[in-house]
Amino acid sequence: MADIATAIPAAAPAHEVRAARLSAFVRYTLLTVVGLIMLYPLIWLIGASFKTNSEIFGSIGFIPREPTLEGYVKGWETSTPYTFGRFFWNTFLIILPKTIFTAISCALVAYGFARFEFPFKRFFFATLIATLLLPNVVTRIPQYILFRDLGWLDSYLPLWVPSAFAGDAFFVFMLVQFLRAIPRDMEEAARVDGANSFQTLIHIVVPMLLPALISVMLFQFMWTMNDFLGPLIYLSSVEKFPVSLALKLSIDTTEAFDWNRILAMSVLALLPALIVFFMAQKYFIEGISAGGVKG
Repeated sequence: MADIATAIPAAAPAHEVRAARLSAFVRYTLLTVVGLIMLYPLIWLIGASFKTNSEIFGSIGFIPREPTLEGYVKGWETSTPYTFGRFFWNTFLIILPKTIFTAISCALVAYGFARFEFPFKRFFFATLIATLLLPNVVTRIPQYILFRDLGWLDSYLPLWVPSAFAGDAFFVFMLVQFLRAIPRDMEEAARVDGANSFQTLIHIVVPMLLPALISVMLFQFMWTMNDFLGPLIYLSSVEKFPVSLALKLSIDTTEAFDWNRILAMSVLALLPALIVFFMAQKYFIEGISAGGVKG
């Protein structure tokens, strides 16, 4: 409120000051209400994870009457020979290589499209963009048959390898847009000093591309963390399941199950993505905004 008042000239009439304050109050109140409505399901999820199974269905409030850690203790144990720690480790084994491969391969391909001229460049780039319009379900069967013939089923290779070859066209397009907004002066100066294309990429382009690369890695991290269909198709051994499949193991439609366990493990599954997002929020916003400066 003080900032708004100081922004108005001292000679401004009193009714204009009151109108500005009232307008700001209405805006902030509206934003607060809308924000609480959007965040309430998450707040309820956290509160319900500390409730008993009977209290979850007996109250719509998010504050538990008798808080308990039963959902976290029993949920961590799971109904399998493995704890949720094993499933978190499996998720890490999928996310880390996939994220690194995506950043490296997409940066190389985007650099080629943005900085070099080669035959059929427009055709290849148009083909790349066309894959963005192709639903993933269309390619599921051909990919499954390919990976089955290669003997990669029930392994993490079908989840890793496509990322190593810039299989995510969205990230390539995003980095190309970012590179087009970066002046070429420093790259040309590096070439004058004798640097080749690879050295220019590593020492000049990548540092300037870092905010966009962090955005790409953050996107890939969250998408992989939430991916359910990919591991479901290619993994059949329980000891290799990520968290997304482990949560499904807790739900048995043939008999009653404890919702507080599922909600508690869902909260734990959300934590890594939330922590990584808030740690990289600055670079994420910078990468997204800078990538949209020039099309």
